[in-house]
This record gives sequence, structure tokens and C-alpha cells, in this order.
Amino acid sequence: MKISAQDEYGLRILLQIARAHPEEGLSLSQISELENISQAYAAKMTRSLRLAGFISSIRGHKGGYVLAKPTHEIKVSKVLRAMGGAIYDESFCSQHAGAASLCTNSIDCSLRSLWTILQFNMDTLLDKVSINDLMDSENKVNANLRELSKSEAVFSQPQADSLR
Repeated sequence: MKISAQDEYGLRILLQIARAHPEEGLSLSQISELENISQAYAAKMTRSLRLAGFISSIRGHKGGYVLAKPTHEIKVSKVLRAMGGAIYDESFCSQHAGAASLCTNSIDCSLRSLWTILQFNMDTLLDKVSINDLMDSENKVNANLRELSKSEAVFSQPQADSLR
């Protein structure tokens, strides 16, 4: 499994905007420079974030991008879904059926169980993590996330009806 560049830069851009002055925000050129990406790619990412309702644009000479919601309301799970979708969802099996129209393992698939439980547990944790939680130093964020993952009893199993 891989976190896509879109996922990574979407979160990084949100963090940059969250750290900026709330009335001024950041311009595309500032975002581009801070993240060392092209302005075209920064525009693509900010468009996705704006359409998903995470940021707003301010027009004018000192215009830029600002958060559309408080940092504690922007959950990482929602950002990742808006940027690239879930790692696993119901359509996965039909997309990986090989040459057939229906997967040969559609009736009894142990891998489907693995991917479903993995996605469930990722969602459980990432639903608890906000942009605000990621604004500290790496060491502090690491410690906080470790505590959160312990206290939230991650790695539980989803209900049987969500396995299909």
C-alpha cells in the first residue's frame, strides 16, 4: 500500500495554510515555494481542497487560501478520502477481477477480510486525528498519535455486515 503524492501534498498544504496568518492565508506562489512544488501542482491540490470544503480562496492583492473550518474540525480521514479515496472500498473486487467480469474469489475471499479490517481500523484512527493534532513537532505528534491509537483500541474488527 502506498500513500499517494496527492494525499501527502493535500495534508501538507492544509498544514501550511493552518500555520499561516488566518486573515491573509497563503498564495499559490507561497504554497509552491514552501512545499517545493510547481505552481500548477499547487493549484491542482488547492482546487481539490477548496472543492472538498477544507479551504477558501480570498481574492485581491493580498489574496490567498485560508482554512474554511477550524483545524480541529478537519479530520485526516476526510481529507484523504477527498484527495484520493479509500485504500479499500467495495468496488475494489470488481476492479481486480482479472480477465473475468467477476472475481474468482468473490464468494470466499480471505484477502477481502484483511483489506476490510485494515480500512476499518485506519478509518477509526484517522477519524480521530485532525489537522490541529498534526501542528506540533514530529516527536510530540508521534507521542500523541501513539497514545491515541492505544486509547481508541484500534485493530478491532468491524461488524460482520460491513465485511461485504
